[in-house]
Amino acid sequence: MNKLILLRHGQSQWNLENRFTGWKNVPLTKKGESEAKKAGELIKKHKINIVRVFSSVLERANRTAEIAVKQAELNNLFEDNKLVMTRSEKLNERDYGELVGLNKKETANKFGKNQVHIWRRSYDTPPPNGESLKDVVERVSPYFEINIKPLLKKGENILIAAHGNSLRAMMIELGMYKPEEISSIELPTGCPLCINFDQGRLIDFKYLN
Repeated sequence: MNKLILLRHGQSQWNLENRFTGWKNVPLTKKGESEAKKAGELIKKHKINIVRVFSSVLERANRTAEIAVKQAELNNLFEDNKLVMTRSEKLNERDYGELVGLNKKETANKFGKNQVHIWRRSYDTPPPNGESLKDVVERVSPYFEINIKPLLKKGENILIAAHGNSLRAMMIELGMYKPEEISSIELPTGCPLCINFDQGRLIDFKYLN
């Protein structure tokens, strides 16, 4: 049995400020760094020997992966004190278009609470010049099929450090949730979700504790 760990990045500065972040590079807060360390401690506690790390190209996800893997003492994944990971824009957060950088409460006041709720929680309605969750699924799914699924079938333990919406897209791809269910699924920052596989078949999943 092998494992896939889905890890949403630790709290970022714009998470703290309640802003739409999207593809904007925003650093982790001190709390976010602590969350990443805790994630690494849990991976170590459960003796999960991760052999490959995937991430988006965004700083908050990359930094979370680095801190977590270092805390887990998976030294084989470092070269010259730098984490070896495969990064791709395909794993980036949802692009919120014209909402990026805006405070969520201010955005609700400007566009109306109901409209913002539709942009945030509907499956296929994008914000202005941004992506819907369906769009995210359509870029994440092919990447997963080509680059990650074969490794799971080979029995590798894999860590993916990414974002709320790109990880939701992956959950749909894995058949964990249906598109109409996924908007109600909240992924806490810095909490490793462990998915167990047997010969490429998903068995079960739970957060590490």
